[in-house]
Amino acid sequence: MKISDRTLKLAAIGTLAGVFSGLFGVGGGTVIVPLLIFWLAYGERLATGTSLAAIVVIGLFGTLAQGAYGNVHLGTGLALSIPAIGGVLLGTAIQQRIPQRAVSLLFAALLIAVAVELIVP
Repeated sequence: MKISDRTLKLAAIGTLAGVFSGLFGVGGGTVIVPLLIFWLAYGERLATGTSLAAIVVIGLFGTLAQGAYGNVHLGTGLALSIPAIGGVLLGTAIQQRIPQRAVSLLFAALLIAVAVELIVP
């Protein structure tokens, strides 16, 4: 049985997202979204929604793995989750109302700002 190119790309994206999630607590927006766009020609909106679906499972297993090492403060995680629900609803509503190119440019600006923040002390 031959594994399709698409399946291999999805496996690579998932593996990278898992590694980045375990190492840095990120993976969806920084790994899954760009690779779904570049490798599988997803639109920005479809890539974002698909990434969020994957993060549910990745986040659960990542939390369990990090928790096994004592690296999870559940109360803080829950406190962050409550306002994040409102944030994701607001962000999704905004994303649906602005041009897809604007979403891409905003995302690129965010990645650049984060990179600069990590490099410049």
